[in-house]
Amino acid sequence: MTLEEKASLCSGHDMWHTKAIERLGISAILVSDGPHGLRKQPEGSDTFGINVSIPATCFPPACTTASSWDPDLLRQIGAAIGEECLQEQVSVLLGPGVNIKRNPLCGRNFEYYSEDPFLSGELAAAFIVGVQAQGIGTSLKHFAANNQETRRMTIDAIVDERALREIYLPGFEKAVKQAHPWTVMCAYNRLNGIYCSEQERLLTSILRAEWGFDGVLLTDWGACNDRTAGLAAGQDLEMPGGLDYNDQSIVAAVKSGLLAESVLDRSVERLLTLIARAQDNLRSDYHYNADEHHALARMAATQSAVLLKNDENILPLATSAKLAIIGNLAKKSRYQGSGSSLINPTRLEHALDVLGERSLNIAYADGYDRLSDNVDEQLLADACQVASSAEVVVVFVGLTELAESEGFDREHMRLPANQNILIERLAGVSENLIVVLLGGSPVEMPWIGSVKALLNMYLPGQAGGSAVVDLLFGNANPCGKLAETYPLRYTDTASARNFPGGPLTVEYRESIYIGYRYFDTARQDVLFPFGHGLSYTNVTYDRMALSAHTLTDKDTLQVSVIVTNSGSRAGAEIVQVYVRAVASTVFKPEKELKAFQKVLLQPGESTAIELTLDRQAFASYDVDTAAWLVESGEYEIIAGASSRDLRLKETVTIQSADCVPNRLEALADYYQLVTNKGKITDVAFAALYGQPLPTSNETARKPYTANSTLGDIKGTLIGRILYRIIINLAMKANTDGDLERQLATRKMLQRMMAEYPLRSIAISSGGMLTYGMMEGIVMMANRKFFRGVQKMLGSLPKRDRHLLSPR
Repeated sequence: MTLEEKASLCSGHDMWHTKAIERLGISAILVSDGPHGLRKQPEGSDTFGINVSIPATCFPPACTTASSWDPDLLRQIGAAIGEECLQEQVSVLLGPGVNIKRNPLCGRNFEYYSEDPFLSGELAAAFIVGVQAQGIGTSLKHFAANNQETRRMTIDAIVDERALREIYLPGFEKAVKQAHPWTVMCAYNRLNGIYCSEQERLLTSILRAEWGFDGVLLTDWGACNDRTAGLAAGQDLEMPGGLDYNDQSIVAAVKSGLLAESVLDRSVERLLTLIARAQDNLRSDYHYNADEHHALARMAATQSAVLLKNDENILPLATSAKLAIIGNLAKKSRYQGSGSSLINPTRLEHALDVLGERSLNIAYADGYDRLSDNVDEQLLADACQVASSAEVVVVFVGLTELAESEGFDREHMRLPANQNILIERLAGVSENLIVVLLGGSPVEMPWIGSVKALLNMYLPGQAGGSAVVDLLFGNANPCGKLAETYPLRYTDTASARNFPGGPLTVEYRESIYIGYRYFDTARQDVLFPFGHGLSYTNVTYDRMALSAHTLTDKDTLQVSVIVTNSGSRAGAEIVQVYVRAVASTVFKPEKELKAFQKVLLQPGESTAIELTLDRQAFASYDVDTAAWLVESGEYEIIAGASSRDLRLKETVTIQSADCVPNRLEALADYYQLVTNKGKITDVAFAALYGQPLPTSNETARKPYTANSTLGDIKGTLIGRILYRIIINLAMKANTDGDLERQLATRKMLQRMMAEYPLRSIAISSGGMLTYGMMEGIVMMANRKFFRGVQKMLGSLPKRDRHLLSPR
């Protein structure tokens, strides 16, 4: 291969294809969005990648399937999506997302599994195994510390090393080591000062050298900052493609000696391996069974739903009951998130339609306008009238597409005001009120004491209508458990004081205290704890046995827990095993999830669950030695039905040769969460971080650079002009779906575009804006108007050069 050919292979051809080199018989391969279904766009699709995609099965997103705590279910879903990729000639599915739910307001939480890295890693690994067993690659994303949408392309996540190692990296590590994804996608953001797309320590030292990853590292779309630096750091493929500027910069760097050609060769070899592997598995004659995939989507929604409350066993409902079904979300379900994971379902079920098909005694009222927070008194009155004549009222509420999406973070943790008021009014006319909750993230529930039952469907996918009806009437038994904590109120969360940060940095001051790790350690009341979920049957925990009560840090511990279904229905239980250090010189969470298993039990059946705890279950990361250390002492092994429903406990003593340092004095804030409720001082966080904290003030954003955003330069003349042009182009592409979908996409684009760095606009423009033109825009924004105009005119795309010729 020539130097130019090698360089060209390291960027995409367009939005979704790698480059082909016909001279050498190297074909292009197709990648497509996921991860809860295939989002393949037709040929000639819009540059922004937001228009309608081909029909595919819309499985429940990760926020939902995580509540199944069922790796085998995730493997089945992955296999089904892999089959759909086979039919559509897609070689790599862009997923799963394994980022930690640091804060409940992150707009993209619906794409992620959990606040817990152990659970996230297990589920992601299973999904990857399922997809790749079909000969289709996956792209584990977004690596790493991509935990918000606000300024996601430029924000600098300031994370201490211990939190990075114990919270934000383990999910990736487990997925890489257990499932071997073909590709990993680096995140947009900076991490401790360096863009993830060019951080050698992250991409090479940790991912490749420590974890053994041998696949292709590609950028998120538009995440490339400095192409040569990225290549040197271990980044192989820049996406999307369509420009040759960075290809030329690689060639120039090699010719000048700035970049060793062996570094380029290394990336090219990985890319050729990926392309050959993908080509070997392409099949032109494969067709998946859409009915079977729809049935799997229904099963996934059913097994992932979480029964959060069921006073007086009001559920399941009798089919003879006179019911009032209230809420527009029953008529038009919210079944998936918005943004790059938006699937065009092969079919779609709504709960009200399914109820109508089953010849039940029901009456219906909308109750609220889903496109607004405003209270409509007539809709409320109609709903209350319908409810007043019913034996049981089932109200469907939740977050609409306008409330949560990729591209922006939620502004609060509340439901729309008109929905909260609806529930309050209905509670005044009915004692038998059941809430069905839809949405991808926790919400505050000021009405929780006024309802008898709460069934959380999260985002149930295309078969959610049948799933929710099956659960309400007992054709299926709820068995999901929360994969995240539901706080009483947003301000109770440890990260609330430091989210989303900005304008330049976001500080992860809470360190390892995320989710239940914080709430349980600080003894903070919650609405529903991590791991919580009820059933229509009752499971008892009878006894626990350990393989040893004294062991060394090199031994493994076998844990046996006997559980019995003492109820009258078949049901599943998720046995959770937590580890607690009885006393420690290192600040630690009250307890941490270290093993789990889901088991199906017939009425009266008992079974022994066997789980294994290895050294890692007892270790903490020590920054000074850059090693995982196990402290000698007593540890409690706790089995429970949630992080706060703890049933059995045994104690084990570990004898370790590791010397664990005591940093109590410098890090006192982190040992005192019960009293300070997570309020960490500058001094304590700086001591934990190990270096002075970086600035995050507005003045640091000038002069403008290629990393300045459209919003940054919007106050300049050229910025206003460019902003209008780009927003107008994006809005012209926004033709997918109904009014709500279009409004949601418009909101997403307006937020995203304002926070797009100029370099990323050039990368994603499909050649409409060259790098030279972008440099000219930066000059003009910095008041070098004439030089900027000259630069822009000289950098027009070749197809537009005729515009400079006299007519």
